[in-house]
Amino acid sequence: MTCYTYFILDMDRMRATSWLLLLYSLPTRQKTGRVAIWRRLKKFGAIQIKTSTYLLPDNPPQYEHFQWLAQQIRDFGGDATLIRVREIEEMPNEKLIALFNRARDEEYGTIKTALHRFLARGRKTNPETKAVELERLTRQFRSIREIDFFQSARGQDVEMLLRRAEGTPKKTLPQLEAKNYRGKIWLTRPRPEIDRVGSAWLIRKFIDPRAKFIFAASVPSNREVLPFDMVDVEFSHHGDYCTFETLIRRFGIEDKAVKKIAEMIHDADLEDEKFQRSECTGIDRVLKGWAKSGTSDDQILLHGFECFDGLYSFLQRL
Repeated sequence: MTCYTYFILDMDRMRATSWLLLLYSLPTRQKTGRVAIWRRLKKFGAIQIKTSTYLLPDNPPQYEHFQWLAQQIRDFGGDATLIRVREIEEMPNEKLIALFNRARDEEYGTIKTALHRFLARGRKTNPETKAVELERLTRQFRSIREIDFFQSARGQDVEMLLRRAEGTPKKTLPQLEAKNYRGKIWLTRPRPEIDRVGSAWLIRKFIDPRAKFIFAASVPSNREVLPFDMVDVEFSHHGDYCTFETLIRRFGIEDKAVKKIAEMIHDADLEDEKFQRSECTGIDRVLKGWAKSGTSDDQILLHGFECFDGLYSFLQRL
């Protein structure tokens, strides 16, 4: 099966980046100072690459943060050196960017877990308590967003969950004709997981057989593309529908096997046990495993299509 996947290189993520390195040391007696510096480094989103060596992308705000921190280290009786570099031996830009995204993914993951619990409680929580908790989670999300220098894919997942937690109502959207959406370029976020892969499979099989898929962290303003499973786009989460569910409703897909797959993807993606379907949880973990192992986005999509082809064939025979 040929996938015909093409890429947009997101220049903000993949351009030749210069970096800021902060090298420092503190007297052993300065335990309080050490903790204070560590907290500041964490707040600024810096990544540790060696003992007492921290990294940030070379942007004016980050340069100012490191300058200020270097002075604080000296005030504690320590030594600090700030270096600007183009590259680090044996650590190409892609690897460094992956380190930042992995750190942000972990932080977003904590909020994602809390949001799932928040949504699971539903109306059982006092409205005032709910409002306070949602405000706290929103503040936490925004603080991570500020240091998400390379637009981690997990951030948009959490943002869509926040929209759902805020109670954004489902919109009555008009049904569309698939024949008007053929031969298009469809855009989604890198490192595709269950909803994005499932939606791409649905697009190729039932909407646009000649679809080409590209990946970027944000929608390019100068390209003719159809984005899906991204924040504030037409084909994405709406209310408590995942993107796969949105697509089958917009294009009037009545296939019984597809509707079963929609329930499975919903439960794996939104983790709310709405349909009590666990079949796609395993596929989702496999997709995440391929991403962690370095499998390219187009290969994840290709292998994912094979998984959904097999699942669809099985469900048709039930």
